[in-house]
Amino acid sequence: MSVPAYTGPLGRIWHYVFLGICCIVFFFLMAPIMVIVPLSFNIEPYFTFSEGMLRLDPDAFSLRWYKDVLGMCTQKATEAADAFTTSTKVQECGSGSNRGYEWAFAARNSIIIAIFATLVASTLGTLAAVGLSRTHMPFRKPIMALLISPLIVPIIITAAGMFFFYSKIGLAYSHLGVVLAHAAIGTPYVVITVRAHAGGF
Repeated sequence: MSVPAYTGPLGRIWHYVFLGICCIVFFFLMAPIMVIVPLSFNIEPYFTFSEGMLRLDPDAFSLRWYKDVLGMCTQKATEAADAFTTSTKVQECGSGSNRGYEWAFAARNSIIIAIFATLVASTLGTLAAVGLSRTHMPFRKPIMALLISPLIVPIIITAAGMFFFYSKIGLAYSHLGVVLAHAAIGTPYVVITVRAHAGGF
């Protein structure tokens, strides 16, 4: 995005300041998501950086999760011959012969959750957008700000907050909880889109 030739010195300064602010906001929103990328190569079955990963130890990284998804799970036996360790078996990816079924089951759950979350978000978002498109509606701006507030919070932080909240009310690990969480995140997009079209009628 170039600066028009007629822009004054202050306008040019503000242009680059604005670009810097946009980059900071983009980094704030995307950085938590990008953390998942190196974690996907973790050989340990934990959603955290291991000591080996922090030391950049090649043995701490693995393609086990990608092999798991593609059905390429294998097991290899490693033996240690010293006074403090015994022969152990280390898995390259998930255990058992039903990993393909487990991933298919997870994919089915994702499709079901996506359908119901879309229905809930579309219904609530459309109703809210139609109401907010009316000029005489009281507290229209505060309500709009509240509805689109999930857009300014990184998705990882939102997910963690919802998990702890659901744990207290018994909705953690439930389909209903996941549907409501996805609907809450998707509703702002519906509100913005429908309200923009409703304003033209």
